[in-house]
Amino acid sequence: MDEHEAARRGVLETMRGGLVVSCQAYPGEPMRDPRTTLQVAQSVVRGGAVGVRVQGLEDVRAVAGVLGVPVVGLWKDGDDPVFITPTLEHALAVAEAGADVVALDGTRRPRPDGLSLRATIAALRERHPDVAVMADCGSLDDALAAQEAGADCVGTTLAGYTGERPRTDGPDLELVAQVVAACSVPVVVEGRVHTPAHAAQALALGASSVCVGTAITHPTTITSWFVEAVTGEPVPGLGH
Repeated sequence: MDEHEAARRGVLETMRGGLVVSCQAYPGEPMRDPRTTLQVAQSVVRGGAVGVRVQGLEDVRAVAGVLGVPVVGLWKDGDDPVFITPTLEHALAVAEAGADVVALDGTRRPRPDGLSLRATIAALRERHPDVAVMADCGSLDDALAAQEAGADCVGTTLAGYTGERPRTDGPDLELVAQVVAACSVPVVVEGRVHTPAHAAQALALGASSVCVGTAITHPTTITSWFVEAVTGEPVPGLGH
């Protein structure tokens, strides 16, 4: 293991056994502001988060080097089904914005720039050898392919969104167990982790860490859950 691989593993090790919180707001929402993202990120770190996941270059820049915990950065862009840090250009920009970990689409689907996942990771690593790569996957085959391509960790982020797995009400725990058993790199459970019990179940299955977003940092959705429970009717204009 060289010094760069040791640095990447060290970043991931600081998050092992803990909670990573995704601090994101969607375009057009009142909280879509890097200053707000920083305040939310500072709040979740105060609550015990061992890392944060942040979307968009301005937001990554706002939190990088400020929080004292690793920043998992990504850039959602474009209309292609592959839109989470979809190209090498996006990945390089996220790293240059200060992310400790670059999260990107780790599925086996074609990437918009035509590069393979392996080529993308290799080129990113050539420029930023200490920055870890998290592959957001939708299936066991995705996770195995991403590990083979050189990803430092794999996430279950896209389970239920690529057509290979059913969309479960909570996290896809069956997939978590499969990936933990098959992969040697750390596994991050992400996607529809809506309760503390979900998070605990994920870690009990052997995941390295668990990432929670909506249930902690998206008040619009959290409020709608309560409103629907009280009124028995879905909130117009909100998808879940």
